[in-house]
Amino acid sequence: MVSSIQKEKAEMFLKYHQDKEILVLLNSWDIGSSKLIEASGYKAIATTSMGIAASLGYPDCEVIQLSEMIDAITGIVNAVQVPVTADIESGYGSNLNEIIDSVNKLISTGIVGINIEDSIELNPVLIDEMEFCERISAIRALSDSLGFHLVINARTDSFYTTSASPQEKLSESIKRGNKYREAGADCIFVQPVWEKETIATLVKEINAPINILSNPGIGAGILPPSVRELQDLGVARLSMGSGLMKATLALIKKVADELSEKGTYNQLLESLTPLPDAALAYKMAVGQFK
Repeated sequence: MVSSIQKEKAEMFLKYHQDKEILVLLNSWDIGSSKLIEASGYKAIATTSMGIAASLGYPDCEVIQLSEMIDAITGIVNAVQVPVTADIESGYGSNLNEIIDSVNKLISTGIVGINIEDSIELNPVLIDEMEFCERISAIRALSDSLGFHLVINARTDSFYTTSASPQEKLSESIKRGNKYREAGADCIFVQPVWEKETIATLVKEINAPINILSNPGIGAGILPPSVRELQDLGVARLSMGSGLMKATLALIKKVADELSEKGTYNQLLESLTPLPDAALAYKMAVGQFK
């Protein structure tokens, strides 16, 4: 049963992809990070599957049990007021029926959107494009049968996994993106791409809103375009992926290494300065900020 509130949030989230202003998503991995992001003024919450898995001690690529992922997402949905979209990797199933069953259970958490990708464990051989289109169409049919519009963000990993030339990767991404749109996807997610010319071509050639990953830690020292630059290029949606979670873990390691090697606290002190800001962040994460 999809509630009227869930339907309204889904319509709102879909509209964000059609606004002139780019939709910026800071991906969260638990209740505290989600509440902090919401309190910081973001219009929606997007989960990172890698982040949720890591918070429970699992590696990425659907090692986590679906029931555990559902519990984590349910907690996030119940903790925030804004729309929540969930990263469901390749769908938590080995065939179409299993994937549809998984998506149905995930919809029951109260989410309004999903990311679903055309690679399995980032294997160089992508899922057959027609098979992936069948998945998208079946998910859209499920959504329609429930009387609401689940926002489907279809991710193609043509750039991420294949060893083809940059032009071949671009062509494959465009071909798959348009097919996924025709199958019922609302937004096409292509990652990782950093070059402005490539992004502009994707926006021009794919007949759908485009989602770009802006994760500075992945691009071998290459900084992705700024939010303003991506908006000017016509990008509809920007997400951070697992970057925020990894940055948080990296800070813990830096503090731990400095303490064990030098016995000093500079990294910790720097992150807590100014102290009122650190205290405010805590209050935002636990819902005490109004």
